[in-house]
Amino acid sequence: DLMDAHREELALLETLDTGKPIRHSLRDDIPGAARAIRWYAEAIDKVYGEVAPTGGNELAMIVREPIGVIAAVVPWNFPLLLACWKLGPALASGNSVVLKPSEKSPLTALRLAGLAKQAGLPDGVFNVVSGFGHEAGQALALHPDVEVITFTGSTRTAKQLLKDAGDSNMKRVWLEAGGKSANIVFADCPDLQKAVNATAGGIFYNQGQVCIAGTRLLLEESIADRFLDLLKELAKGWQPGNPLDPNTTMGMLIDNTHADSVHSFIRAGEAHSTLLLDGRKNPWPAAVGPTIFVDVDPASPLSQEEIFGPVLVVTRFKNEEQALALANDSRYGLGAAVWTRDLSRAHRVSRRLKAGSVFVNNYNDGDMTVPFGGYKQSGNGRDKSLHALEKFTELKTIWIALES
Repeated sequence: DLMDAHREELALLETLDTGKPIRHSLRDDIPGAARAIRWYAEAIDKVYGEVAPTGGNELAMIVREPIGVIAAVVPWNFPLLLACWKLGPALASGNSVVLKPSEKSPLTALRLAGLAKQAGLPDGVFNVVSGFGHEAGQALALHPDVEVITFTGSTRTAKQLLKDAGDSNMKRVWLEAGGKSANIVFADCPDLQKAVNATAGGIFYNQGQVCIAGTRLLLEESIADRFLDLLKELAKGWQPGNPLDPNTTMGMLIDNTHADSVHSFIRAGEAHSTLLLDGRKNPWPAAVGPTIFVDVDPASPLSQEEIFGPVLVVTRFKNEEQALALANDSRYGLGAAVWTRDLSRAHRVSRRLKAGSVFVNNYNDGDMTVPFGGYKQSGNGRDKSLHALEKFTELKTIWIALES
């Protein structure tokens, strides 16, 4: 209730920290964060233990218990939302949590701690420690009293956390890392304009700073040119502007260093790909607008590396087998999408895609009821849904011999 009551304050803090449009902070980030806390609060008395089917002289119970202290390390792209995806199930399971926000976006986490105290959470149950990842984050990963670390961020940092867990107390490490998701549009796409709209939102929303962004667009050859014409026209409505202007659809990248990184990918891509749309042509120094490369080599860094900006790479394909091969040719496996009116193809392709979420005739739809996480180097474990509770509980068997 307090998060809802302070929605405008929290949204302003989020936009000031991250540069994302205030319209998105107000509409998506803060309501979504509050919804996650409400959802897991409601789930507390909906999850039960089990009784195993033993013989008449035994009783075997399977119960879940809190683990202890959970460290949650979250990134700067959706600071409060991702924190609450982890905070909700961890607290609902009966644990205490130490939240370490990114040093680039700590404001909403700190304000949330104040609201939690105001709401009556006991001291020590929810704690916020700000600081750099290599200092505060690593200290939590190495601390022997932390039993679980749950993380969203880069694959490089995720690998370091696995090493730190092994060097300390073998704490469990749940990771949601990078992505390079494939968005596959077949010629029998039921609504081409809808696919264009979803493609634009899937790569340009939040300035492309989305782990599950549809960064690789795979188009069947017969519709590719028409699709790209529609997409290029639609991109005119996605342009960087003042993040505090309610009409702005794209804000700033998180900082100048990251903007330089995105610019470097674009410069390198120009050497071996066709730049259909150049997002560098805007007056904002820390912004990149919609950028589209076409006919990109699937083995190039543009196709393989996570750019984390509004840079779309387009590759054409001839048939279903080639589309699947291109989509799965990645060390990441967070998301994928399939656009087709053929129900059999939708099932067949969805099952063969190596990704934690597959969207059919949409991109990145969903809610709190379904799990979110990846295959391969996109991580392990799942956020959202009742399955997230499994990450923060010990599974115990109690076997009782009954008197005959």
